[in-house]
Amino acid sequence: MTRDEGEQKHGEQKQGEQQHGVQRRAAPMSDAAFTLLVQGVLDYGIFMLDPQGYIISWNAGAERIKGYRAEDIVGQHFSVFYPPEDQASGKPQWELETAVADGRLEDEGWRVRKDGSRFWANVVITALWNDQGVLQGFGKVTRDMSERRAAQHALSERRRLFDHLVQAQETERRRIAWDVHDDSIQAMVAVGMRLELLADRVPEEYAAELQRLDTSVREAIGRLRSLTFRLHPPGIDRHGLVEGLASHLEDVVGSSWGMAYSLAYELEREPTPETAITIFRIVQEALLNVHKHARANRVDVRVASADGGIVTRVVDDGTGTPVSQDGARDHFGVIEMRERAETAGGWWSMHSRPGTGTTVEFWVPNPLPAEAPAPGPEPKSDEP
Repeated sequence: MTRDEGEQKHGEQKQGEQQHGVQRRAAPMSDAAFTLLVQGVLDYGIFMLDPQGYIISWNAGAERIKGYRAEDIVGQHFSVFYPPEDQASGKPQWELETAVADGRLEDEGWRVRKDGSRFWANVVITALWNDQGVLQGFGKVTRDMSERRAAQHALSERRRLFDHLVQAQETERRRIAWDVHDDSIQAMVAVGMRLELLADRVPEEYAAELQRLDTSVREAIGRLRSLTFRLHPPGIDRHGLVEGLASHLEDVVGSSWGMAYSLAYELEREPTPETAITIFRIVQEALLNVHKHARANRVDVRVASADGGIVTRVVDDGTGTPVSQDGARDHFGVIEMRERAETAGGWWSMHSRPGTGTTVEFWVPNPLPAEAPAPGPEPKSDEP
């Protein structure tokens, strides 16, 4: 054999091996292997129905989910899996007719096990046709969704309770704010007016003391007004989250504290009132920590939609130690921020390095809006 003939033979052999390899990779699964695969699946009930809806095959997953052994259920009508009310309404037959008309049907609802217990199922029924277009039957895939539905129900219930708690807290805060505004502040304003009247009547030697007393009263009124604002900031009920944050930053951070600030927001939609209040309260506490401990010149707040919720960052340029080591109230403030976020179903974090400032970051879910209760009236003016 010459060298050229050898190379030609080797090339033909290699080509044949490659072709053989391609054929092996592309070889379709045999009926026996496919049946073995279907029978071995445990998480899904996979079985077939004849054109009238009678069961003609049954896999291990169907036995695990529904409780029937193959010899007990093959030959029975698949409507046995439906609750009596669905059987009475003709739902099983309607599902077959829909699968024939549309090619497939997907449904979620209650189904019944052999022992009579109900479970929440996701069901897909597919119409099966031969090459001549004749209906051969149906393929049916069932998945037990009971655990997922229970988890969703628990999450919904937790959210409902949380919203109720937030509303109750805000109602109580609003009531206290009104009481302070309409009672305590008004009484202090009246004292201030009396002191002004006395200023022209008392002897000169008492004037300085009277002036100090008047200053103390004015400072007390200012502190009480600040308290009512913290308890129930104006605008959060009527104008939403962004307006409430902007007002707080302008009136408190900018005007009262003299600190530079910025507010950036990127919201896909306005949060629900409960979500807005939760975010506002956490930001409010974070800003208070910055004011009391960070020795910062600037604070930046950013609110943005993310992952089906809202992520918020409060960043300052302070010392990087925003919480005192021995302040019980300050430690409670940190706990309160975290608990508010986590109770809402979100997360909260705070990280800093000395000399580089501190970042408070948190995320809370933003569920679809529900009908909110009408806000109460604003407190009366305290002008004399």
